[in-house]
Amino acid sequence: MRIVYTFVLHLYAFLIEFASFFIRKARKTRLGQWHTNGILRDKIDRQAKYIWFHAASLGEFEQGRPMMEAIRRQYPHYKFLLTFFSPSGYEVCKDYDGADVVCYLPFDTLYKVNKFLRLANPAMAVFIKYEFWYNYLAELKRRHIPTYLVSGIFRRDQLFFRRYGKWYRLALECFDRLFVQDEASALLLAEYGITNVSICGDTRFDRVLDVQRQARLLPVVKAFAENSVQPILVAGSSWPEDEHLILPFFNSHPGIKLIIAPHEIYSERLIAIESRLKRPCVRLSEADEQSIAGKDCLIIDSYGLLSSIYRYGQLAYIGGGFGHGIHNTLEAAVYGIPVMFGPNYHKFKEAKELISVGGGFLITNADDFKSLIDRLIENPEYRQNAGHTAAGYVQENSGATHEILCQIPL
Repeated sequence: MRIVYTFVLHLYAFLIEFASFFIRKARKTRLGQWHTNGILRDKIDRQAKYIWFHAASLGEFEQGRPMMEAIRRQYPHYKFLLTFFSPSGYEVCKDYDGADVVCYLPFDTLYKVNKFLRLANPAMAVFIKYEFWYNYLAELKRRHIPTYLVSGIFRRDQLFFRRYGKWYRLALECFDRLFVQDEASALLLAEYGITNVSICGDTRFDRVLDVQRQARLLPVVKAFAENSVQPILVAGSSWPEDEHLILPFFNSHPGIKLIIAPHEIYSERLIAIESRLKRPCVRLSEADEQSIAGKDCLIIDSYGLLSSIYRYGQLAYIGGGFGHGIHNTLEAAVYGIPVMFGPNYHKFKEAKELISVGGGFLITNADDFKSLIDRLIENPEYRQNAGHTAAGYVQENSGATHEILCQIPL
């Protein structure tokens, strides 16, 4: 089966290379991986001890970041190698000063795996939540390099637990320890004989609390919020499907203002949003503290600001729930505001728990959206209680980073 797996990866690499002629994201992946070996040759200090952190994309990086920064504070003799598979993670974090080397992870083929590990020479490897690359994990184990999974979460429908996925389950046996988010994951793994597991929670709670404490001052956004007598809805990481609900409602309801941060900010997406708005709007890049007056909608056309922007809202809508899955609900909840999102949330434990405690709300259609917004606007006490509950949920679930570090020999 390993031969079949490797063959499929070669085929996948070929498809990415072919797609790179037409698709910008595929092109960035291909070019980025080409540069990896050169980056490692130039930047890896052969005399230093590196901890290798791998994050699939930006969300996983944010999940692993509290652990990286805690290790750097407590064990400054270590250096850090940070890898990504997705351009959306690498492009935002390529200049992250908490890592000594940042690059793309090459495809999981035997030749590339051995070359990467020979050049990187990590003393330890940490995979964050997802991406179980079998050849990398098997080779790390063969080389006796301690390897950990952080903030893992497992569901019965994953390949590991299917009848034809037994061979892939061997990847989980390559970890020295799996730090999982909940008891359900630990029990599921135990059913299949995987017991090198600790239940430590999710490090994202620690990260959003750090972000809240270090939130960036954004004078234009602050001026937009302070000039408003209406509640502000922050729509974060929105997709067109989300905007089909949000924009018509906003156009016909002067009782709210809107800050919208699209998941993608290329020119055509921004123009499409602007064309559907019937109230005064401005892009953040074109606004200042004076010109923002009189605007009802602020369009965020920069990356990396959303986690600091939520604090200026009274309501939050988290995008992605009408597509592949919702984005980070905790970034908004930490500021004590109620969060709402679409129906594709079931793979996200924190979203289900926010609903159960009363800090999160499910939206399935335009009528749901209108009813909920009206209720939250017309009943400030209800809105504030929901927000307080959301913030309390984040606080109660923090501390995973400390739990994990107590169990890793450094």
